[in-house]
Amino acid sequence: MLSSLIRDVPDFPEPGIVFKDISPLLADHRGFSAVIEALANRGQDAGGSVSVDKVVGIEARGFILAAPVALALGAGFVPVRKAGKLPGPTHQETYALEYGEATLEVHQDAFSSGDRVLVIDDVLATGGTIRATNSLLERCGATVVAVAVLLELGFLGGREAVRPHAVSALMTV
Repeated sequence: MLSSLIRDVPDFPEPGIVFKDISPLLADHRGFSAVIEALANRGQDAGGSVSVDKVVGIEARGFILAAPVALALGAGFVPVRKAGKLPGPTHQETYALEYGEATLEVHQDAFSSGDRVLVIDDVLATGGTIRATNSLLERCGATVVAVAVLLELGFLGGREAVRPHAVSALMTV
């Protein structure tokens, strides 16, 4: 069912790329609800008790998924944003892209030492963004207990790049 709600957009944002558009999924109440429930399960232990204090969403589509997951779990939501988007003091993590670098930021006061965190993003591709996010959170004193994504592009090897953290993907292509 989920795969029918994710649209392929060829040659976006550049020629040769097939963009995975989750807009149809977000517009479908049943599909969106199922995704939020499945992702929220990643923030629970085997007995169904909430095992995280905070849910992190990575800019931008990760916000759309992580905020309702945080509500479902009764946990706080923390955005990890691109550089220059957060007011106030931040911690930063710079990481390599295929061509150049990018920097992610989080508020310095977003976590208490030892906060248990579920990291959520829409797509795991090469793993650079999630790896940088995990490193940033650990520098903040938080403990990444789970990483969950809607879609994994398995052929890009991102899962290996995020080790030692395990990744839970609802779908893999």
